[in-house]
Amino acid sequence: MRILFVVTCHNGLSQRLQCELEQESHIVEIAIFQSADQIEKVVEQCSPDLIIAPFLKSPLPDTVWRQYLCLIVHPGIIGDRGPSSLDWAIMKEEPVWGVTVLQADEKMDAGDIWASKEFERREVSKSNLYRHQVTEAATVAVKHAIANFQLKNFKPRPLDYADADVRGQWNNPIKRKDRHFEWSDTSAQIIRKIKAADSTPGLLETRIFDEEYFMYGAHHESLLKGNPGEIIAKRDGAICIGTGDGSVWISHLKKKRNGIKRKAALLLGDQLDHLPESPLDAFDAYNNQETFREIWVEQNQEVCFINFDFYNGAMSSHQCNRLRKVFMQASQMDCSVIVLKGGADLWSNGIDLNEIECADNPADESWDNIVAIDDLTREIINCESKLVISAMSGNAGAGGAILALAADFVFARAGIVLNPHYKNMGLYGSEYWTYLLPKRVGGKKAKEIMNDCVTLVAEQAKEIGFVEECLAGEVDDFSKQIGEKALALARHSGYKNMIAQKRTKRLKDETEKSLDRYRNEELSEMQKIFYDPESAYHLQRHFFVHKIGQKDQQENEWEINNFKGQKRVREPQHV
Repeated sequence: MRILFVVTCHNGLSQRLQCELEQESHIVEIAIFQSADQIEKVVEQCSPDLIIAPFLKSPLPDTVWRQYLCLIVHPGIIGDRGPSSLDWAIMKEEPVWGVTVLQADEKMDAGDIWASKEFERREVSKSNLYRHQVTEAATVAVKHAIANFQLKNFKPRPLDYADADVRGQWNNPIKRKDRHFEWSDTSAQIIRKIKAADSTPGLLETRIFDEEYFMYGAHHESLLKGNPGEIIAKRDGAICIGTGDGSVWISHLKKKRNGIKRKAALLLGDQLDHLPESPLDAFDAYNNQETFREIWVEQNQEVCFINFDFYNGAMSSHQCNRLRKVFMQASQMDCSVIVLKGGADLWSNGIDLNEIECADNPADESWDNIVAIDDLTREIINCESKLVISAMSGNAGAGGAILALAADFVFARAGIVLNPHYKNMGLYGSEYWTYLLPKRVGGKKAKEIMNDCVTLVAEQAKEIGFVEECLAGEVDDFSKQIGEKALALARHSGYKNMIAQKRTKRLKDETEKSLDRYRNEELSEMQKIFYDPESAYHLQRHFFVHKIGQKDQQENEWEINNFKGQKRVREPQHV
């Protein structure tokens, strides 16, 4: 079938659906919604058998849905209606939630139902819920809806609130007053409201030094106590604020007007000079209590697990350097296998574009960041005394996806989306991709992935050798399976031979072409891009960080010209 996706942006959910439907021999075309007229023209040119809207913030024009069957992917259970479905599900602590595929109609979310899928909601942020359980349920429901569409006599189910099985209801768009809280509330109440707004739009709070900020990345703190609303600690860029029954950590803030997300302590700057850093060693178990930490190490017999959970998967220079040092320490531990677990939400998305955008000299910060992630990648490649596993439970992109290939084994959770390329951001790329990627998928496929910006779901990645294996199940199931596989490798009768073969292969590769050569060639290209004021990278990064979509880019020519006129790039300082 020829299927047209109409989307506000081609996000992880629509990318996953596209990959899986194309594997089933459907032809899928993508249309980014810019205007009703534009969509009408696209539909006329495409003449699809079916239109699906996996992620759409604007209503489809009636000239389209009256002529073609249009299926809307709604992130709510049957009967749920309104634009704030996930927000309300988290706020109301709904134990079971779901996805409904319904027919576009005059009334919002009230069309006939073609398929649905429910799940037990995990206690995570809205963005985490969307990327994992919602995406998984949507994939099942959309495939079911397409199968129903292909049946000649299938009749979709009308929405009937008189049906006792219909548990959903209309919910008004969530407003600031709905998210209001007092710092004297419990930590659990505050965290729930922040998670319901993370990552869009964030929870707006006006009482941080009398400035208005959106808050993101909430974490419970078990041991530190403080007066409600008082900032009592800072750690790795996050701030800890007292509540009615303890305290919570906030990792990121954004100014209400014209702001972008940044580490909270960096954004507040010298206002926190009076507050000492409260460091937490990655190897400190913190009495098994809850707290904020980006990197922590756990050991289970012969296996060492390195967890690194960076907000939105972005890795700044500082974070890359910290992770490299932790990896070096772990490589000296009494263990046989090191597992790079990443975060439960996103594995890694490479360099931190937000921090680069805010730097005094974005070119220099870009350079420092890429050098830091290269240093980390090289440390993993050159680890000769242990077997290393990359355990990818969440999506990964750009240098973050390539970073995983530095390990000896790469396992991915079934269904995650990988975008191992850089071109969309105007970059050549580094992280030793010219060494790591062809070694796994072959030179021809590596060029195709990079030049065509190929998106892969985990199953496709396995087919071409990007990963060794896909493991089914949710995050906890995946983590358990990884532990079992890592322990089996550590105790394998051929473990010593595997280590010997690893050393021999690394020496052979180094003799043929050194890592220094790969690195210098890649960084030479990156240097040209970083220090060229007219390079597409600086403009694309600006659009990405400030959430300027295609429609706004086309309409706001003044902003583009104004951006180009700024002195955003100075002479190289680190080359």
